[in-house]
Amino acid sequence: MSDFFVHEDARVDDGAELGAGTKVWHFSHVCGSAQIGENCSLGQNVYVAPKVRIGNNVKIQNNVSIYEGVELEDDVFCGPSMVFTNVRTPRSAFPRNTSDDYQQTLVGRGSSIGANATIVCGVKIGSCALIAAGAVVTKDVPAYGLMLGVPAVRRGWACACGVVLSASADDRYECSDCSRAYQLEAAELLVPLENAT
Repeated sequence: MSDFFVHEDARVDDGAELGAGTKVWHFSHVCGSAQIGENCSLGQNVYVAPKVRIGNNVKIQNNVSIYEGVELEDDVFCGPSMVFTNVRTPRSAFPRNTSDDYQQTLVGRGSSIGANATIVCGVKIGSCALIAAGAVVTKDVPAYGLMLGVPAVRRGWACACGVVLSASADDRYECSDCSRAYQLEAAELLVPLENAT
């Protein structure tokens, strides 16, 4: 008996690797050579392409496709119907269909991507970033960055727990929910303070 769950309406191809406690739900398809970590949840109608790497404790909601070239680190959340791409200039008459054609996209540990957001290929999303629903990310996102709009721009910072942070004196931020503290450096880099609880 396997230590992961695959719904009878889902398909997992030979050669795919699924970690302990992972669940693959209705009508989802995991291709061979995909690697999925432990305690992940793939909702209904999720597609995972060959060679995709997904870390531990990743939650992928309904109707999401993870194409070749995308990597999700641990604790990433992908909201319903959000979109990844892997080619910037697609043409039906001039297929780009080899691994060399696909641009790499990295979603850092603990990041969340809202429903219907689009992540254009070739970007790096820093750890614990928060991408708003419907945002279109076209460039790299700093760790803890709160991204909104089309195209997405940083409109603030988010705590590791997901709460939007408010600034206090001396560019210091403290979470109203979990009391984690951060310091802003060089106006574009939020750094966790080690003495925070």
